[in-house]
Amino acid sequence: MRDTQHPYVPRDLYLEDYVPVSLSQSTILAVYGASSLLLVSIIWFLSGRSPKITKVDRLLMCWWAFTGLTHLILDVYFVFSPEFYKEKTGFYLAEVWKEYSKGDSRFAARDAAIVAVEGITAVLEGPACILALYAIATRKSYSYILQFAISLGQLYGTAVYFITSYLEGDNFSMNSLYYYEYYIGANASWVVIPTIIAIHSWKKICGAIEVSSQKKTKIR
Repeated sequence: MRDTQHPYVPRDLYLEDYVPVSLSQSTILAVYGASSLLLVSIIWFLSGRSPKITKVDRLLMCWWAFTGLTHLILDVYFVFSPEFYKEKTGFYLAEVWKEYSKGDSRFAARDAAIVAVEGITAVLEGPACILALYAIATRKSYSYILQFAISLGQLYGTAVYFITSYLEGDNFSMNSLYYYEYYIGANASWVVIPTIIAIHSWKKICGAIEVSSQKKTKIR
């Protein structure tokens, strides 16, 4: 007998001992939004104390702090908590994934592709994002190369996320509201922003190489 006492699609998805979300959607989103805003505000304030850091780099630092901690906290919890849907205490991170699974039930179902993508993101990209933050703050020579590599990784992971859903029928949301709010909306930033950063980093890298080549030509 399959347990269908959950809100997810497909309805015959088996989730033994499922415990419904105890926090409201507004509470979950408010906590996430407020904590993200606080983090970004702190990074923006601290980075502004150095006259050598441009506004563009300050914005980049805010992004890498936000996305890095998102990977290291939310994604790490998901990867290493396979039975989060059984959580009875109202633990916030479990509530986040129970709620998000309304937009993509593959998370509750522990879809292999999802676990693989989130695992790589949590273990590799999370720490790399924090390293990018440090590289910008300390003006390391590898800053743009690192940002370019991470952005490509995020774009690749997001592409796999969407493509596998499409190939499997693209029917994992409770309704169109959760589909566009969570599945599309919550992931849009990891398409738009990494694309912009990749282009920005590419131009910086190419510019540096061109300047270096011109100097070598003059020396000769």
